[in-house]
Amino acid sequence: MNLLTKLLLFLSLSSLLFSACEKEEVRTIAGAGQSGSLTGSATAVALSKEKLNDKVIDFTHTASDFGYPAGITYSLQFGEKGSNFASPREVVLANGVTTKSYTGMEFNNLLLSMNLPLESDSQVEVRLKSSISAAIAVYSNVVTITSRPIPLTSWIYIPGDYQGWNPATADSLVSITGNGVYTGVIHFPAGKSGFKITTKKNWDVNFGDGGNGTISATGGNFMAPAAGGTMLLTMDMNSNTWTMEPAVIWGMIGDAVPGSNWSVDSDMKLVNDGKGNYVSTLTLNTGEFKFRKNHDWGTNLGGSNGSLTLGGGNIKITEAGSYTVSMNPTELTYTLVKN
Repeated sequence: MNLLTKLLLFLSLSSLLFSACEKEEVRTIAGAGQSGSLTGSATAVALSKEKLNDKVIDFTHTASDFGYPAGITYSLQFGEKGSNFASPREVVLANGVTTKSYTGMEFNNLLLSMNLPLESDSQVEVRLKSSISAAIAVYSNVVTITSRPIPLTSWIYIPGDYQGWNPATADSLVSITGNGVYTGVIHFPAGKSGFKITTKKNWDVNFGDGGNGTISATGGNFMAPAAGGTMLLTMDMNSNTWTMEPAVIWGMIGDAVPGSNWSVDSDMKLVNDGKGNYVSTLTLNTGEFKFRKNHDWGTNLGGSNGSLTLGGGNIKITEAGSYTVSMNPTELTYTLVKN
């Protein structure tokens, strides 16, 4: 093979390789994108407490197309009609899921998170978002749903000897879903154990102990243990039954807590709103403290900058004064607010 023949063969192979590379690059360029379509199983959803566990609506979508097998992230966006999805609630769909179903509880929570009015119907617009990056997304047709959220959380009140028998200032028990079962934690000092239930902060409607764990409109006083204690109360106003048991106690301990000296806890009060926050307003000294459960070092929480860990470091107080302290042992957070 002479030199000229070799040169021509080399140029031909180079041309073929360049063409192959060029075609390969073309296949990786995304198109403008064509959104799939979105449908809803209903145009109106009437929510009620009886439907909280029932499926109330489905949203189903078809596949979107970006011109090549892209890794597409699908999500549903919800916005009040007229807002043009300015600040939508976005729900990312799991990979491969083409239908998103909502129970009454889930859909109601979604509407409540959008701050929609409870007194009148609202029109909620829903669309499918398909994205292959933070900057590249296409949107589907808009589905409109008419609905209104319902208030679920409700309270009853526990006036008693522990607070002077005053319904206006009594502790409450909460029903997070409004299902008629109320729970909460109340501290009863020794010798101040009598209490009753009122449905409002007055005596107009009240209930007492019907005996054998029952609730009666004509019953006498419920009684906590005579020795006192912090008790978890559960009142089922559907079956008119009740239970009482010792509650979990969280307290503060350390040299920053007056009278504690790392040996005595200052108990905190659980806020009966279902969120799990314990609160205490007290004077703190310069020093350190921790939170611990049931007056025992087996479970203690410490940390810094508002975050807690099991067995974490001591929390420091650098300036003495009156503080409102809040902590949540589930979310492992705390706040210190100087009064």
